[in-house]
Amino acid sequence: MKRITCYYKRLNIINLKIAILAVIVSIFFLPTFVSFEKTGNNMFKVFLNDQEVGMVANPGQAQEYAVEARRRVAGQSQELVLVEADLSTEGKEVLYGKIDEPEQIIDNMAAVLSGDVRETLHRSYVVKINEYMVNLADKSDVTKLLQAALDKYDGTGSYQVELQPDPSRELTVLTTHVTTKEQVTKEAQETISMEAGIHADLTEMFEEVEPAVEKDFEDYELGLIYMEYGDEIEVVEAYLDEEELMDVDGAIREVTQDEEKNDVYEVVSGDTLSEIAIKTNIPMDKLIEMNDSLEDENSMIRVGDELIITVPEPKLAVMRQEEAYYEEDYEAEIIYIDNDDWYTTDRVTRQEPSAGHRRVIALSTFMNDKEVEREIIKEEVTYEAVPKIVERGTKIPPTYIKPISGGRLSSNFGRRSRPTRGASTYHKGVDWATPTGTTVVASCGGTVAKAGWGSGYGYVVYINHPDGRQTRYGHLSKVLVSAGQTVTQGQKIALSGNTGISTGPHLHFEILIGGSQVNPLKYLN
Repeated sequence: MKRITCYYKRLNIINLKIAILAVIVSIFFLPTFVSFEKTGNNMFKVFLNDQEVGMVANPGQAQEYAVEARRRVAGQSQELVLVEADLSTEGKEVLYGKIDEPEQIIDNMAAVLSGDVRETLHRSYVVKINEYMVNLADKSDVTKLLQAALDKYDGTGSYQVELQPDPSRELTVLTTHVTTKEQVTKEAQETISMEAGIHADLTEMFEEVEPAVEKDFEDYELGLIYMEYGDEIEVVEAYLDEEELMDVDGAIREVTQDEEKNDVYEVVSGDTLSEIAIKTNIPMDKLIEMNDSLEDENSMIRVGDELIITVPEPKLAVMRQEEAYYEEDYEAEIIYIDNDDWYTTDRVTRQEPSAGHRRVIALSTFMNDKEVEREIIKEEVTYEAVPKIVERGTKIPPTYIKPISGGRLSSNFGRRSRPTRGASTYHKGVDWATPTGTTVVASCGGTVAKAGWGSGYGYVVYINHPDGRQTRYGHLSKVLVSAGQTVTQGQKIALSGNTGISTGPHLHFEILIGGSQVNPLKYLN
């Protein structure tokens, strides 16, 4: 009995040693257990968005696993994904404990993130045209929008737009290049042709040798030959919320639809307000409303005047060039003969013109629907036009000023009721009521032709001027010049009065051209 008891004691000691050895081996050789070290927290429970996702040996592992989980969630979509990711750990110090496999923790994290996706931003394109911007879903929509602007003016569908990186910009910005479909096909064929380089060299060599030959009328293609956008365009890649994107058809309507924009029309010879209204397709009342210088349809306009008009223009302008053939009657340019002895107001036609006829190839440049330039690139005259020949003066003509300072206009030029006995019913000048003794000056420089009493005029002064005109100053109280005397513009010549046939103190003033009185107010500066 004693022997059996000793045996069991030895057996229990052996079993205890084996158990202790097994624990030591598991601690040092099994990776899912943490060895105990007296260094503080050595196991960490991981939480992502307040959900437990696993157990790790240190917080750094949790960060690495979270990065991988985010990468997996982002890889599930081609778009930019925004997701809440609040990572935290709770540590403790243990003798030994089991940590979770990395793959399991990453899977748990990915599941949490997928359930907490805040929003998905779509890879999109922002198209900027001057100050206008529109957001489109993809690159093909951008091309479709820009192509629609070209197609509006390209009836044959010959031109197309390509998007290319802008080499002058550091960021990813696309710019436009307009080319013909024929050119695109040709470049593609040359690219795949092994003899393209040789062919190009030979073409260049022959062009250097062969002289340029002038084109005949049949050699011109005619029609549309060039297109380009008239506004600056930028296309930038961006990530946007779906609500910020515009349907491409709506964008096309916004960009290509004409809007009323202000422009300036310069009046040319022969224009009337009614003709301008028809020419610009603007109702007369609207034309008058837009221009403060116009009171009504009878308002006077002069060559060179600028009027505000409205023109229909889209947000994206398109510039194009077209070659056209036509035949027309034409006028030769006027030939001028300068005469230094004449004033610029003097001119005489020495030869009357007659129209010629010609065949023409013209290159017209359009901005949208408006022709902004025309150049004749080939011309064949059927019969020559005869030019108009005009002799004209070069001297600046003298000017005329009001002969008194102040005064009230009391009688205009033209028909009137007889103001007093002996007075004429047709007034040949203008009257300014002014106190007796007011200074009277020469309206223009010249030579005094008469100075003294003039019957109905009372005391009067006549002055002859270099341009052949004459001025008369009547009803004076005192004459300060004499006949034959030379006077300058603004020189004091008399004092106003009430002499002759007069209704009261005033100055009577006349201008005569070719011996006949005209309305002086039309000639005073």
